Amino acid sequence: MRRVDARWPGGVAGFSLIELLVAVSVFSLTVLALLNLAGENTRSAVVIEQQVLAGVVADNRAVEAMLATPAQLASAVDGGEVTLGDRAWRWTRRVAATEVDAMVRIDVAVMPADEDRVAAEATLYREAP
Repeated sequence: MRRVDARWPGGVAGFSLIELLVAVSVFSLTVLALLNLAGENTRSAVVIEQQVLAGVVADNRAVEAMLATPAQLASAVDGGEVTLGDRAWRWTRRVAATEVDAMVRIDVAVMPADEDRVAAEATLYREAP
């Protein structure tokens, strides 16, 4: 049974056009905010994945430096390229003296192959070669 409202000609109650437009606009703003949030989550996931993979490359190079012979650590700066996670990475390794004569500091930096931005770093100390 239909409810009759005396305020409206024709006597049928319902939403006005203004009320519908306001409801649709609020719904649209909510959807846009959620889409923006989903996009940010996707971008963040890509950045985190890149940092994790670069961190693995840096850790691998740090372990290699710990296991290297003194002759392999003779040069102050070393570098190369490696592929991990279907991506190419550039890495550099710098060996520097410390205040303690028997120890050296080794800094490893990893960058995506097509960028100069450092994605991950590792620092370690070991006995001098």
